[in-house]
Amino acid sequence: MPSSSTQKFLNKRIFWVYLISGGFVLSTILFGLFISSVTIPVPNIIHIIFDNVFGWQLVSDIPNNQESIIWDIRLPRVLLAFSVGASLALAGAAFQGLLRNPLADPYTIGVSSGAALGAVIVIFFQLTIVGLGAFTLPFISILGGFIALMLVFGLVKIASRSMAIETIILAGIIMSSFIGAIISLIISLGDQDSMTQIIYWLYGSVGMRGWSHVQLIVPFMVVGMFVLLIHYRELNALALGEEAAEHIGVNVKRGKYFILGGASLLTGASVAVSGTIGFVGLVIPHLVRLITGPNHRHVLPLSFLVGGGFLIIADLVSKTIIAPKELPIGVITALIGAPVFALLLIRNRLGKGKTL
Repeated sequence: MPSSSTQKFLNKRIFWVYLISGGFVLSTILFGLFISSVTIPVPNIIHIIFDNVFGWQLVSDIPNNQESIIWDIRLPRVLLAFSVGASLALAGAAFQGLLRNPLADPYTIGVSSGAALGAVIVIFFQLTIVGLGAFTLPFISILGGFIALMLVFGLVKIASRSMAIETIILAGIIMSSFIGAIISLIISLGDQDSMTQIIYWLYGSVGMRGWSHVQLIVPFMVVGMFVLLIHYRELNALALGEEAAEHIGVNVKRGKYFILGGASLLTGASVAVSGTIGFVGLVIPHLVRLITGPNHRHVLPLSFLVGGGFLIIADLVSKTIIAPKELPIGVITALIGAPVFALLLIRNRLGKGKTL
């Protein structure tokens, strides 16, 4: 047990990490609203948001075009980027904690690919389930991700009869490759318009969306976040191994189902509204663990905050780096995430960083 002075130091450190993370998120939101081809003063941005949220009408001489740009275009885009990044990072933290491996994330274990296949099927066939309406897309996407995850675990059990982490990662890569082939087949069978739409969607983007997409992801994000945050103790216990977790009174089987369900919910909803965006769920939880340690009581919420802020920055870069054209946000996250994660792995391998 740490001494009282050590515990106070750790608590103070965690407090500052939360404070800096919150400031980072607020800063990225402000940058996302301010930086673009049309410059709008920060006071006007704040007034527009307060006027529309609270109906205060603090300032009456703000041009209508500025209000439309902020409220109808930039704000939903920023909120969507935050929601997607936060969801993917939180799901990645949960998968890494559950599987006890920093290489685990929604993409490497096949969940993102399964969710993408579900979304592609909805887009290609223009499906609408009676009673769900617009929520057909995230529902089928979440279902596809969960089915892919179950197939991966089934394949692992058949192949090795043990849940070795390396085998799960390998099975996830195999599943992703197989699903990628099915998606390619669907694309090749479509006409030019549907092919272009699906390919652009697969690159990953939060542009050309609106409040309707924000409304699609937020309910699933809230539920998935709640499920994972209340099961942080199970993730901490599973870090000791399943047998040790059971000895200290943790219902491992039930905890696994809740964690997998919550993470799949977050992943499927994110993929449905933004396409496949890699490395967020891989890099962000790893960085957070290096700063805070392995306690999921802090890893989960901080991954949520930092992941959301990171994707806002990535989206800002994607729309400004070659303006007036835009790069797919998935390209930016890969260009940033791949080198960073490679450096982190090398650092850990050399024994200079903390171990997971």
